[in-house]
Amino acid sequence: MDDKILETTRELIDEVGYPALTVDQVAARAGVGKAAIYRRYTSKAEMAFAATMYEQELPPLAGTGSLHGDLLGLLRAFHIRMAGPAARQLAPALIGEIAVNPGLEARFQDTFLAAEQAIFADIIEQAVARRELAGTVDPAMAHLVALGTLASALYIMRLPVDDRVLTDLATAATAGITALADRRHGPGGAAEPH
Repeated sequence: MDDKILETTRELIDEVGYPALTVDQVAARAGVGKAAIYRRYTSKAEMAFAATMYEQELPPLAGTGSLHGDLLGLLRAFHIRMAGPAARQLAPALIGEIAVNPGLEARFQDTFLAAEQAIFADIIEQAVARRELAGTVDPAMAHLVALGTLASALYIMRLPVDDRVLTDLATAATAGITALADRRHGPGGAAEPH
């Protein structure tokens, strides 16, 4: 049933666009009740976001052997998800709903963002093990530095993002994450509390 709901949502977004999409349409075409949809998703925006941006597994850890390489691989994978026409319609709508719906904010934090931040935690852990970083960095901050800039470029500034831009973002994120680790763990830095 989950797959049918998401598939139907994608089809309808392609046909009518996100603004005209309704949960009633999805329920009718998927052959499920609205209650079945609302047990899975708190809103139209969350359902559409899941269908268009998170319908597949998150990208695996790149494992390139360098912090920059891993961040670049991750940015490339997320760019594919985030740059499509549906994602460009949905992300601002979801952000608007999150701003007024504390339940949706908590759900989004606990699902989508937690999964993404787990990837950053793995990347940071490997970079520390390779001695590229002086110590750990909060995965939420690394997430903000890397994917926050990509989201801003795509959804707020509406910039054309190509591989050159992704490489520049990875370089900036690498420098920022390295600086954060040095600040917390380097000579004279205050180690993070355990």
